[in-house]
Order: sequence, then structure tokens, then C-alpha cells
Amino acid sequence: MLGLILAILVTILVARMVLKKYKPQATLMFGGILLMVIAVAIGAGTVLPEGKSTGLVWFDIFEFIKATFSNRGAGLGLLIMSVAGFAKYMEHIGASGSLVRLVIKPMQKLNSPYLVLALGYLIGQLLNIFIPSASGLGVILMVTMFPLLVKLGVSPLAATAMIGTSAALDLGPASGNANLAAETAGMDVSVYFVDYQIPVAIAVVLVIAVLHYFVQKWFDKKDGYISNNKEELEGGSAFEKEESKIPAIYAILPIIPLLFILIFSRFVIPGINMNVITAMLIGLFISLIFELIRHKNVKKVFESIQIFFDGMGVQFATVVTLIVAGQTFAHGLKSIGAIDTIIEAAQSAGFGAGIMILVMTAIIAVSAVLMGSGNAPFFAFAALAPDVAAKMSIPAVLMLLPMQFAAGIARSVSPITAVIIAISGISNVSPVDIVKRTVIPMLGALLTTIIMNFILF
Repeated sequence: MLGLILAILVTILVARMVLKKYKPQATLMFGGILLMVIAVAIGAGTVLPEGKSTGLVWFDIFEFIKATFSNRGAGLGLLIMSVAGFAKYMEHIGASGSLVRLVIKPMQKLNSPYLVLALGYLIGQLLNIFIPSASGLGVILMVTMFPLLVKLGVSPLAATAMIGTSAALDLGPASGNANLAAETAGMDVSVYFVDYQIPVAIAVVLVIAVLHYFVQKWFDKKDGYISNNKEELEGGSAFEKEESKIPAIYAILPIIPLLFILIFSRFVIPGINMNVITAMLIGLFISLIFELIRHKNVKKVFESIQIFFDGMGVQFATVVTLIVAGQTFAHGLKSIGAIDTIIEAAQSAGFGAGIMILVMTAIIAVSAVLMGSGNAPFFAFAALAPDVAAKMSIPAVLMLLPMQFAAGIARSVSPITAVIIAISGISNVSPVDIVKRTVIPMLGALLTTIIMNFILF
């Protein structure tokens, strides 16, 4: 019990530091190291098993961090970096914008503003599978879909709120959170995507789309919004003019890696294995060929590959280090015995697996709102899921799936998250006003996620 009390105090300290804008990587790592130090000092547990120990328990703390960097950097870290590098390159050559323009073009023929807005969400969430960056996708949609919605009669605030939730579920093999969930659950990311994410996501995205239709329409009526059909996003026409130079065939480039991942899997061609990193490299190679044909300048195209490498480097500095820091904090909680104590207390109180799933999901959701990040809380607590699930006699994926979805959903109601801040600046509306309009759709999404998880699995 002493370990649990001390763990709660350290967790509160870490939470306060994060809320005060301390660097999350350093804060989580500090919290994890502090917990491990306390665990050793009070004899509550060990840092590393005997076979992996350095021989001095105090060195074991840093040996754990080194091993985590090594394992994550070479495995999941390289995967996330390759995805980010590819996404950055797609943005650089205009392929992402070309895909978005192609997908939203049929919407221009509809003359029902809020129906188009609801369909816009469905399209945005679909595009998120190929454009994994919430902020990147949000900005692209702001300069493509936003002017269309406003011209049809939707208020700028309603359009911005919908776009801010377009990446709420972090769907697909390109998502860092999805890859971490799949790896932690011990399964291939394509299996996690097809067998677990998609069945739940179908219901969730439909609920969000319907709620956006009614919620944004109600808010616009309540605010007395009257469209003059003349509002246009500043700079949008310039963007369209520049993007029109991109060959239409470039729209297929962001899709190529996902096609390879799904085709060369147990779902279509089981005899050939295709992992995410290989698919991204193949996609990059094909894109370079397209660029060579388009520009006929080998030097210029070869120089452009630095965009891919720079994108990888940024992800290592931000996401991979956050994963290591989160796992250090999680290991600290396990070392001090806090997780075992909580599980034993839950079992003694008669709490079943369902209650523990709700508790873990709630922790992620609250943390995501407060931190303004879907990655930070999920990376911090995902590593705990297998232990909790095993002691509750359920597969880890049944706990990880709602946790992963909750991270992105709750992020979309935080006024300090990157995508909300970015798109609010473009449309000149308040981030707080945006999240007032995203709360109801995201609450519906969270409830639907939990219900469908229980029903389907």
C-alpha cells in the first residue's frame, strides 16, 4: 500500500508539471526514474530481473532506459519515423493535397450545407488513414474543404470544428498510436487495423458524422449565423492555384503503402510478408520515379529525399523519445508495485475486466484533454495494459483498442492540442469556441467506442 501511495503522489507531481508546460519527455522520464529510485530504496521491487541486471541496482535504472531506446528505436521507432518521413514527402510533392482535392470534388455538387459537413467528416477520417498527421491533415482540409463548406452556408466555426475532429480515431497502419497498440497487443498492425479498428470505427465515424450534422446546425442557429456566401479563406485560392499544377495521378501515391500492407497479408496474399517500413520505402521509391518523370531533373529529385530524412528525424526527437519516456514512467509504476496493488484491490472488490477497461480508458481520456496530446498519455499507459489484461484474463487488445481510440477522441476536445490551435489560427476563431462544438460529437464517439468494444469482442 505504501508503494501505491507514493506512486499516486509522484503521478500527481508529474501531472502538475505537464499542466504547467514542462517538457513531457523529461517530465515522464523524471517521474519514472524517481519511482524506480523509491522502489529500490523502500524495497518495494526491482528494476531489472537478475539475468538482465548490470550488477548494481542503481545502474539498472539507466540500463532499462538504454534498452528501451534500443528496442523502440530499432523497431516501433523506425516504423513511426518512416511513416512520418513518407507523409512529409507526400506533402512536399503535393500528393497529399492532390488526394484531398480528388476526394472532396464530388461534394461540390451537393447543395445541402450540413449534409456536406457530415460527409466532410467521413472523408476526413478516411483520408487520415493515408495522411496520419492530425495537424497536417487539418491544415490541408482548411485550405481545400473549408472554403467549400463556408460557401455552401456553413459557419466558419462549424466547419473548423468538424475539420478539427477529422483525425480523431488515428486509424490505420500509418498511425503511431495504432502501431504501438498492435505491437503491445502482440499482433501485426494490419490485423489490428482490419479485425479490430475497422469494425469499431465504422459505428464510431457514423455516430460522429450524424452528431456533427445536428450539433453544428444547432449551434449555427443558436448563434444566429447567416451566410452571405461570399466568405472565402484567405490564401485558399492561391493554394488551389499552386496545387492545380500537381498531376492528378499523384493522388494515388499516399495510398500505395497501405495497399501493399493489406494486399501482402493474410487477407489477400498470405505467402508474402509486407511490414509498414518496407511499404513506406517502396512508396517513397515509386514517388521518386514519379518526380523524376515530372521534373526530369535528377539532382533536384535526389535532393528532395532529404525531406523524408528530416521528417524521420523530427519524429525521433518528438515521438520516439516520448515513447521511451512514457515506458520509463510506466516501468516505474510497475517497479514500485502500484499496478499489482490496484489490480489486487480491483479483484478483491469484485471488479471485472469491464470495469478495468473503463478505468484505463478514462485515465487516457482525461490525460489527453489536459495534456493536449493523444500520444503522451497513450505512450505512458499502453505498456501497463498487457499486465492488467493478463490478470483480468482478457486479451490485451480489448483494453488497448478503447484506450487508443480514447486518446485521439479526447485530444479533439482539448483547446491546447496542436491541430485545434493550427486550424483556429487559419479560420480566425477561438480554440475554446471550437472545442465547445466538438464536445458532444466526441462524447458520442467515446461512448460508442466502449459499447462496440464490449459488443463485438
